[in-house]
Formats: sequence, C-alpha cells, structure tokens
Amino acid sequence: MRLYINVDHVATVRQARRTDEPDPVEAALHCERGGADGITIHLREDRRHIQDADVRAMAESVTTALNLELAAADDIVTLATEIRPHHATLVPERRAEVTTEGGLDLGVGHQAEPRLKDTIARLHKAGIRVSLFIDPDHATIDRAAELGVAAIELHTGEYANRYRESEKPLERLRIATSYAKDLGLAVHAGHGLTYRNVQPVAAIPEIEELNIGHSIVSRSILVGIEAAVREMRSLVDAAR
Repeated sequence: MRLYINVDHVATVRQARRTDEPDPVEAALHCERGGADGITIHLREDRRHIQDADVRAMAESVTTALNLELAAADDIVTLATEIRPHHATLVPERRAEVTTEGGLDLGVGHQAEPRLKDTIARLHKAGIRVSLFIDPDHATIDRAAELGVAAIELHTGEYANRYRESEKPLERLRIATSYAKDLGLAVHAGHGLTYRNVQPVAAIPEIEELNIGHSIVSRSILVGIEAAVREMRSLVDAAR
C-alpha cells in the first residue's frame, strides 16, 4: 500500500504569521525520508494554506510522487497542466468549510458536471493521472467510471467519525472498494484517518493508497515529522 502524506497543515502554521516557516517543501522532503511514497497538497481557491509558489517548488523537489488536490477552478487547473504532477485529485470546495466535508457530487444533471468533464479532459491532455474524491456510494462510483478517470479516492470521513460506535461505515468502505475495483478503478482512501483508526482501512486489500495529513502533522509537533511518518508507515504495513 502506498502512503501519501498531506503537508497542507505545515503551511497552515506558516500562514498564521504570513512568514517563511515552517516550510512545507522542506517538510515534504522529511516525509519522504520517513517512508512516504508520495506527497499530497491541496491548493485551495482561497489559498488558506498551500500557495502557488509551494506547488511549483514541490513539483521541482519531490522525488517520490506528487498528488495535487484541486477544485475545478480555471487558474488552478492551468497551474496543474503547467507543473504536471504525477496525479491530480479533484475535490469539492466550500469557502466556509473548515475541511473538505464530503465527496464530489457526480449525479446526472449536476450543474457543475460539464465543468468537471472539461477539467478532466484538460488534465488528461497534459498527461496527468486523474482521481475523483467521492463518497463510498455505488451510483457515484458508476459515474466516476463513466467519466473515464483512472482512480477514485474514497472519503473516509464517516468511518473516522463513527468507527468507535459502529462497524457499518467500515463495511460500507469494504463494499464500495470491492465494487470500484471490479469496475477497473484504482482505489485510494483518505480523510480523518489517524494513528488510532487507520489499520482497519489499511487492511482492506483493494485499497492501493492512503492519503493522511492532519494526524501526522499533529503528531510531528511532539516527535518530529520523520518519526511521525515512520510510526504511520509501520501501522499501515502491519495492517497489510
């Protein structure tokens, strides 16, 4: 299983003072040394953490693989086609949200769908592998497959919020993962995964990649980011 580390919240600390430290690019290099298979960054339309300059610097310095999360915003899509990350994950955005609250709405007739199709086409033309961040729902997975993307990232937020009280969210992930794999989609997963809850998700055999950020950055305050990544790497590997 590939483990991608999201370093957005290193930039969140930096932006609290609008200074030049801590540097998310340097943090990404430490994550790689700690065992990360790739680095994930989310360039939001409101630029609340990662900045355009960070994206360009990451594209030059990351030695594993770079996953750029983005909404279907023209300026950000244009930047993605210029730097050509290993893959791009399309996510929904709401300005007022603290963090991403759910997966993309891919329903037929959804008003953003033509824009989404155009964005996927632009990214594909640039040679970028495209993933869609979606809820573990069969109809949504069907629509993702119809859109011709190589991969989906299943939103694990419901599981992360309810894993202590119910097995149902985990079972929903298991069923959705198997269903997507049968359709020929590569399956990634992420959102709200922590050192306490990661292993049951990591044990799902069809999941190829996990994207984890906040929990690792939080842990790094106490032990350093390389050590924090090694701890998560060990948990994920043990689950497999």
